[in-house]
Order: sequence, then C-alpha cells, then structure tokens
Amino acid sequence: MFEQGMIIQNRYEIIEEVGSGGMSVVYKAKCHVLNRYVAIKVMKPEFSDDTTFVNKFRIEAQSAAGLSHPNIVNVYDVGEENGFYYIVMELVEGITLKEYIQQNGRLPYQTALDFMIQIASGIEAAHEHHTIHRDIKPQNIIVSKNGTLKVTDFGIAKAATSNTVASSAMGSVHYISPEQARGGYSDERSDIYSLGITLYEMLTGRVPFEGENNVAVALMHIQSAMIPPREYYPDIPVGMQNIVLKATQKKPERRYLTTNAMLSDLRKLSIDPNAIVGISSMPTTNNAQTIKISQDELNMINRSAQDDSYMNNNAANQASGISMFPIDHSLNEQEETDQEMMSFYNDDQSDQDDDDDEYMFYDDDDDEDEDEDETENKDDSDEKIEKIITISAIVVTVIIAIGIIVAIVSIARSVRKKEPTTTETTIEETEAIRMINVVGLSEESAVEKLDAAGIAYEIKRVYSDKMESGTVISQSIEEDAELKEGDVVTLEVSKGMEEIDVPDVVGKSLEDARKELENAGFVVEEEKEYDDEVSENYIISQSPEGGKTAAKGATIEIVVSRGKEVKVAKVPDLKKKTVSEAEAALTEVKLTLGNVSQEYSDSVKEGTVISQSIAAGTEVKEETAIDIVISKGKKPTSTAYRVSFRGSINNNGYSFEEGQLVKISLVLKVGSATYTIVDDYYDEAELPLSVSDITLDDLLMEKNGSLTYSVKDESGNDVTGQFSSSVQAVFTAVEQ
Repeated sequence: MFEQGMIIQNRYEIIEEVGSGGMSVVYKAKCHVLNRYVAIKVMKPEFSDDTTFVNKFRIEAQSAAGLSHPNIVNVYDVGEENGFYYIVMELVEGITLKEYIQQNGRLPYQTALDFMIQIASGIEAAHEHHTIHRDIKPQNIIVSKNGTLKVTDFGIAKAATSNTVASSAMGSVHYISPEQARGGYSDERSDIYSLGITLYEMLTGRVPFEGENNVAVALMHIQSAMIPPREYYPDIPVGMQNIVLKATQKKPERRYLTTNAMLSDLRKLSIDPNAIVGISSMPTTNNAQTIKISQDELNMINRSAQDDSYMNNNAANQASGISMFPIDHSLNEQEETDQEMMSFYNDDQSDQDDDDDEYMFYDDDDDEDEDEDETENKDDSDEKIEKIITISAIVVTVIIAIGIIVAIVSIARSVRKKEPTTTETTIEETEAIRMINVVGLSEESAVEKLDAAGIAYEIKRVYSDKMESGTVISQSIEEDAELKEGDVVTLEVSKGMEEIDVPDVVGKSLEDARKELENAGFVVEEEKEYDDEVSENYIISQSPEGGKTAAKGATIEIVVSRGKEVKVAKVPDLKKKTVSEAEAALTEVKLTLGNVSQEYSDSVKEGTVISQSIAAGTEVKEETAIDIVISKGKKPTSTAYRVSFRGSINNNGYSFEEGQLVKISLVLKVGSATYTIVDDYYDEAELPLSVSDITLDDLLMEKNGSLTYSVKDESGNDVTGQFSSSVQAVFTAVEQ
C-alpha cells in the first residue's frame, strides 16, 4: 500500500503505519500545506473493487465530515490515489478505551463518569446532526494523552432523515442493541444502548454478555437479563447502576429517549453522587402515584421476596397482570401488557434485593432511626397486620380496575378500523379525544400511537423526495384538534422517491452520459478503470443497469474507461552500482539498460555508476531504457615540458663579401618530432646570432632531444666549419 516517504496528492507525506483494521490501514502523515500531522485511513486493496465497501468507506467520510466537536475525531479530507481510497483525519495521540481498560482494569466510578460524559457529548452532537453511529464500543473511542476522549470510526453510520432508520447493519456483537441484533429498526436509542454497555464495561471491567459465538451473544442481548453492576462491585453508586440499567433496557421506549437526557443524569451524578437518577425507566400508569411505605413495611416485603413460595405466587400474579410495579394500560392488548410486564420483571427484579430504594420504593426516614423502628416492630405487630390487610385491599381494587379498563380497551379496539370503509366508524369516548402528532414517525410507530389513543385512521401512500419510505408525511387532522364521533384521520405515508427508468449510457462518452443521466433526474457518481477495449473517457458499465428503474434523485454509478492500461515502473537508484548490478536492478522492475558511457570522477569509484538518465523514484513505462555513466576513476596527471633556448651562433673566420648573406638553420629533434628553431639569411652585422628570446610554442612530453645547426653561403655551400655555436635547449616541466 502506501510506503514511508510517499507524497499523496502533492500534500501528505506518509510517516509511518500506526494501525490496521478489518478493512483499512491507518498511517501517520504530515500535511505540508497546513504544516500539521494527520491520520490517513486507507482502504485495503482487496476491498477497492467492492462497490459496497467503497460506498461504506465514503459514507464514513460523509457522515463524519459534517461533525465538529471536541469529543469527535475531525475529518479533514477524502480522496483516491492510484486506486486506493483514503480519508484524512485528525491525528489523536493516545490509546483506545478498550486498551485503557485492559491496562487499568475496572475504572473508578468518577473516572468512568467523566469518560462517559465526554463520550455521550460527542454522540449527542452526532445525533443533533441526524447521524447515528451504530458501532459504539471502547475500540472506537480514543483516550488521548491529555485525557480527552474522542469518538471515531463512523464506518457504518448513516444520516437519519426521520426518527428511525431501517438498517441491517450490526455493530460489534458485545455492544449491539437488541433491535440491531434482530436486524430491525435502529435509531438514536440504539446508540444509547451501546453507551450503556460501554459504561457497564468501564465500571466492572467486563462486558455483560459472553457466549461461545457471536450468535449466542446476540441472543443474550435479546433475551437474557443483565447482571447489575453492583452485584459484582457494591461500591458502584446506585445512580451509576440506574443509568446503566435504564440505557440498556431491552425495549427502546424504556431507555433514555435522547442522549441529552442521559447526559443530564450523568451530570447530576457528577454534582451529587447520591442523586436519584434513572428511575423514570420503570413503566408507570397514566396517573399512578408513588406509594410511600415505612421502613418496617419495606423490610417485610424484602424478607418475603426471598421466600420461594412468595416468588412462585408473585410469578403467577405476573402472568395474570398483577405486579408489584405500576402497570401501563396504554398498550394495545392485555396479553401484550402481561408479556411486557413479565419481561420487565425478569430484566429488573433481580436489582430490588440490593437496591430497595432504587426505583419505586423509598424511605423518608433518616438512617439513624432504623434501630428504633426495628424495636417498635416487635411491639406493634398488630398494627403491621392491619397495614398488610389494607394493602391487600388496595391490590384487589387495582385488579378490578384492570378488568374494567381491559374491557373498555377491547370494546374500543373492536369498533376501530385501520382501513375505514363506507361503514361509519365509531369511537367509544369517555372523554374528549384530541388528535396527536405522528408526522415524521415511521408508519409502525404512528399506527401504534393512534391505536393506543383510540383514533381511527386510514393510510394513503404517496411518493416523496424528502421523506424516507415508510415515514408519515402529513396527517389530515391537526394536532390537538378535538375528534368527533366518526372522525377518521388520513395519514400520507411516503413510498420513497418515485421510480423512473434509468437510461442506458454504456458505450457513450462521459460528457454525453453525464448529461443524459442528470437530465433524467439522477445524481452521477463516476469511477475510472483501465480497459483494453473501451476507449478512454467512454462508459464501461453502470449501476443500476440501463432499462431498470430507480428512485428519482438516486445515484447512478458509472465506470469510465481510462483506456488501455499503461504499466509503469518506478526507476531504481543506480548510483554507485556496477554495470551488472545496475542492469539487474533495472530488469527486476521491468526496465532495460540503455547506453553506457564513461567519465573521470574524483568522488565515484572506478567502474560504478556516476549518474543515470532518469532520476530514481520517477515512474516510467515498463521496458523504458535507462542510460548510465560509469566512472573511469580519477583523471591521471602528466608532466609536459616547455622549451626555451640560450646561447648564440658565432662567426669564427668566415669572410663576408660586401652584401653577402649566409643561411643559418637551427633544428631540435625530440623523439620522432623535429622542430625548426632558426632557418633564415643573415649578414655579417647580425652576427653573432643570439637565440635567448626564442621559445617553442608546443609543450613536449619528453625532455630529451638533440639540437643541431648548419650554415650555408648563398651558393648553397656548407660553411658550417667556419662558425661555432653555444646554443642550448632548456626544458622546463609543466604539470597538467
């Protein structure tokens, strides 16, 4: 993939690899434009040809690019380099929260509280931008060196365009919500569930569910009761446990509805560790009152709860709709109510023994009165029996009330119709019913709310380019309007974008294809590939294929030809290699050795490469010839000689007649070379002839030579004997 020292987009210099995941590798790099270090996440090559993975990779960038928060890793850039897709992100020096827990064990609750406030703050910012993370886990949370926590890897996040988003994407199995495990709807509350599991692991050092395989763990999230954190470590504050249990309820509606609500409870605990938080997750009646009982009564109930026969009787009561908790009568079916109450009881009853005042029951008395109360219990047994009888009477009354309400609900449901016909729809009213607002909800949620409120409705399905399929676009009766007998609200539910025919653009030029698709109402996304048959800038393929239908405004992916693939090779560094070594290095990368020339060099060893015709690191076509220059070693030094003369030629008795001249010749022989120094006529007055001002122009490579002279009269007669010479040749060395 990327190597150390590579420059990406003329901007990012790869420093080192810092991590690797299932589908990507992360590098530390330096941005030379902004002079800062960044992290570059690069998709692994085996996924580059997989459109699904490429789209997921792009979605990560798109989801995270719009988020700016101190507790979210910032995304700076996204791009593609030689077929490698990458995302440029903020570089955070630190370790993952998972590694932090592994190194430090379970965290003190103050540390866990501080960490969770930071994590939830980042997720809240994402939710405000309609982005659901869907893979919250300690492995995707970085603990920086300065103590700041940052959420990263929005790899399967998807921008939410309504209250819920259908998704089959599953996060890590130890942290996924039950609805993700089922492959059903997931929304912000799914992230809240994962936050609760993460907090559980910080407080206990373990995850709540472990199994032999992923399927077993996923089923535990759906079916199994969670062991409360305080059963492992009683020093965990009750409020912290309350937050964990509320965030990890099996049903989304019983969790915190928003991350902001969870943050509010966390911040309350940071101010007051004894603050009462998380208790609103218990199901309540529409007008149920909290029952206050004395410590004596509370102790009696707790002792009774430990008795097997009491538990068996209580379980039977649960199946009949009787519970020690208030009952929510707004559910559609009594059977559904009983099942949900049993599920809730199984999920949460185990917490009551350790934390009696955690949810419904609480004691107004001070701790210092407990001993006195226990003494008074022994003296006032009759009074306690009387109270028990009173409570039993209240329970019987509640049972009768339940029966009446169930009957009313059953009658109302029997006359309510989901798809009204010409038959008049009636609503059994005990009081005025007002219209509720269901716009923006999924059809499933809207119908559930209307059924619970006793409101008749009909569904009209229409195309929408703004609302996701299955979402309520509008309602015919405004919110808070008083409903009369026979009123039926019409819900317009989105069918998604209108499906239209996709033009076939395969084989067309990129310009024509883009114009045709955009004019038809589609968004065009292009990729480029080499192709030996399709000309450059012409369409190889498209998805969806031409002739099929797609939603108006949908993205059509087209693959554009780059033309025939030009295979390239990177020129190796040949300097200081021998000719054979250079040739082998070139052959290895499918290049060839070109011309080999030689030069003297004082710095490069004889027989090795001084220079190459194309610089190392340059990408060229395969089989390109690379010329090299080989060193001949240091240039050898030589000594030359410059020749000068001294002395003269003298007349020793030759008698000149008036006007008579003689020809004097002076010749120097060095090796095979002959140099004429003097060759001219002279009269008597010019003698003796001095040669001291004569110097030979040529530099001689030897200094051994012979110097001869001759004298002739005008008739050509040799008269040398009548003359004498003192001339000598002087050789002076000259280094070159």
